[in-house]
Amino acid sequence: MTEPSARHERGEAMFQRVFGREPRPGSYPEFLGITVDHLFGEIWTRPHLSVEERELVALSAVTLARTDWELRGHIGAALHLGMSREKIVEVIIQLAYYGGWPVANNGLRVAQEVFAELDSATGRDGGHDR
Repeated sequence: MTEPSARHERGEAMFQRVFGREPRPGSYPEFLGITVDHLFGEIWTRPHLSVEERELVALSAVTLARTDWELRGHIGAALHLGMSREKIVEVIIQLAYYGGWPVANNGLRVAQEVFAELDSATGRDGGHDR
């Protein structure tokens, strides 16, 4: 096995910063390696956008694409990076004008599920603050 490249190490560090956890290999570990190396090691570490701004872009993209699995992950990442629930909901509401009402409705449903799961796991009462 070869030693990790500097790009891979940057990617793992950025992934950890965004999601608050180590990357976990799924069914396709090779794809995860590409994701960590290129997306997080090269793209997410570029200058001119903050990590939080990049997360807003990612959150918008996965909402518009209606990729619920990724949306769940990016809602969690947005919360981990300090974005409020209200801000996440507002982003999704604005996307209704760009992707259509069904897109926003789906995104809001997923956000509500994620918030409820977090509240259940932490014993919260379901308030809308971060």
